[in-house]
Amino acid sequence: MRIRQRHGRRALLLGLAGAIAAPNVVRGQLRWKPTGPITVYNPLAAGGVCDVHLRFLGERVSKILGQQVLVDIKAGAGATLAAAQMLNVKPDGQIIACMTINSLRYPHYQQANWHPLRDFSYITGLSEFTFGVVVKATSPWQSIEDLIAAGKKEPEKYNYGTSGIGGTGHLLTIEIEQASGARFTHVPYKGGAEFMPALLGEQVHFVPDGAQWAPFVESGHVRLLAMATPERFPKYPDKPTLVERGINAIAVSPYGLVGPRELPPVVIQTLHGAFSEAMNDPGHQPVLDKFVQVPWRRDPSAYRAFAEKYFEEVRPLLIKSGLAKA
Repeated sequence: MRIRQRHGRRALLLGLAGAIAAPNVVRGQLRWKPTGPITVYNPLAAGGVCDVHLRFLGERVSKILGQQVLVDIKAGAGATLAAAQMLNVKPDGQIIACMTINSLRYPHYQQANWHPLRDFSYITGLSEFTFGVVVKATSPWQSIEDLIAAGKKEPEKYNYGTSGIGGTGHLLTIEIEQASGARFTHVPYKGGAEFMPALLGEQVHFVPDGAQWAPFVESGHVRLLAMATPERFPKYPDKPTLVERGINAIAVSPYGLVGPRELPPVVIQTLHGAFSEAMNDPGHQPVLDKFVQVPWRRDPSAYRAFAEKYFEEVRPLLIKSGLAKA
């Protein structure tokens, strides 16, 4: 947030006391007891940012709820397959899914037997991917202007990798193309664990996606050209935003947990409380820092409200991009 309010000493002390007591309050409020291991379906590739994050949280939730939390890869269909599986599971909390924002776009441009507002119970928000445009360090392109110039000079010659058709990286590049006149060729993957090796192996020329690339920027294997954030990112203060370069494109890509329709409120609240407590673990932020992410905390009602609003607002963008029909 840009604005931070100042609080008095008393308010600060009360806030700290509340934060310290929160885990005990959460534990005291737990009423649902899972009868066996809890499985979380992961919509992206094994070893990616989402996978690492879910496994970190799962280990801690296992201790809170007294049952093992397993992460099962269900990658595919533009990162919507995991959530779609909720149509086939019992509403008992034993199987839930991580849902990417593409599940709120997919039904607009692809026939689906599920609907994100009708068929899912919203549990909790987790985090939001941070997007930027990167190339391999040996690439001749030193700036986003260089990349755009190449895409204008030789349309569709250069390709890019993302997490899938209709995903945030795909939409981001379409916005870049529409604003600049450049044209590139899309190569969809199942997540960062696939598109980063493709970039390093020179199977794609650039990646406009979530910060699975961050460790490679740190190691010098990848060059960051621009950020798809509202403002310059503190970690990369010398890197411009796309908006600064005249491209009005800001990536929005949070993810969270959902369950099947008619999941009992007590189950929803228990899972929300357990994952919220896990996110308070001191080791949580360092996991996100590795991929320049921040927590995206949303309770069940706030998560559903976000989904309902975004589902309606994204349709014009999908129509403009050519993915959805008017």
